Amino acid sequence: MIFETLAKTGHEEVVFCHNPDAGLKAIIAIHNTVLGPALGGTRMWPYATEQDAVNDVLRLSRGMTYKAAVSGLNLGGGKAVIIGDPNKDKSEALFRAFGRFVNSLNGRYITAEDVGIDVNDMEYVFRETEFVTGVHQVHGGSGDPSPFTAYGTVQGLMAALNVKFGNEDVGKYSYAVQGVGHVGMEFVKLLREKGAKVFVTDINKDAVQRAVDEFGCEAVALDEIYDVDADVYSPTALGGTVNAATLPRLKCKIICGAANNQLANDEIGLEVANRGILYAPDYAVNAGGLMNVSLEIDGYNRERAMRMMRTIYYNLGRIFEISKREGIPTFRAADRMAEERINSIGKLKLPHLGSARPQFMGRKG
Repeated sequence: MIFETLAKTGHEEVVFCHNPDAGLKAIIAIHNTVLGPALGGTRMWPYATEQDAVNDVLRLSRGMTYKAAVSGLNLGGGKAVIIGDPNKDKSEALFRAFGRFVNSLNGRYITAEDVGIDVNDMEYVFRETEFVTGVHQVHGGSGDPSPFTAYGTVQGLMAALNVKFGNEDVGKYSYAVQGVGHVGMEFVKLLREKGAKVFVTDINKDAVQRAVDEFGCEAVALDEIYDVDADVYSPTALGGTVNAATLPRLKCKIICGAANNQLANDEIGLEVANRGILYAPDYAVNAGGLMNVSLEIDGYNRERAMRMMRTIYYNLGRIFEISKREGIPTFRAADRMAEERINSIGKLKLPHLGSARPQFMGRKG
């Protein structure tokens, strides 16, 4: 059954990582390495079932392939999930055990932070492997990628505003932001700095209160975010929040946020387009974090990272042009743009086989 699934999804490799002494149950999925080594974050989440974890890592790793391709990066797509509660189950032993599994792949997969993981956790992973990004600056890394993801999201937002309203004035519009975690909080900060009206919700009530107290946002209940009369709906937490139950309730003209897999399925994507809502494809919008950590491979430079982040605006512009020219929804235009690059480069290169030596430069152990 698993091989039938992989045949459908196009994955090259799936690794199940188990160390009972450390309490580690993890899955690493490598989707495609035609463009380069698979780079993608590690998510820690208390999945209800192991099958849920498998489904999530397969979906997320595929998304990373498309994100890297549409962003013009020489990277493939991969992702990892650790089954566990990030509030209770973290330990040095767990992350170091995970780091050894990452290291065993010899560079075919390079990890980073994702939901439930922070830079301190990456420090433990880094003790066992150099195939990790998002480590602290003292090691030649770039630290927390959240501010870069948020900045890139604003670049994508500006491109969407320009198409829908004919201007890029972020502060003129209102936003319903679903999720104020690391990225979401940075995103609302940037929106408020531009004078925008921002509604927020999150399962973490303390985070919502911080958004209200520090940035002047307006809090709404978890389920009420879909009913807010805002110009833009911005999912910045987990995926699938644009679905059959929520879409009829949305009053927005644009969907643009930092979450992965925002559309529950392709049918919902078609309905979004039919309703005249402009969807800014998530993996093109939220590529800022990936762009930022990708620079650690050759030696990190913050100025170069910020310059690269601004290409998100132009990438979204190309996607919207393809969508309009060919009469297809924006999510399909983004897929086409990514697939064309993978296919063209694929004629020149074989899958990335890894390296016995880490290629990171400028790192301090």
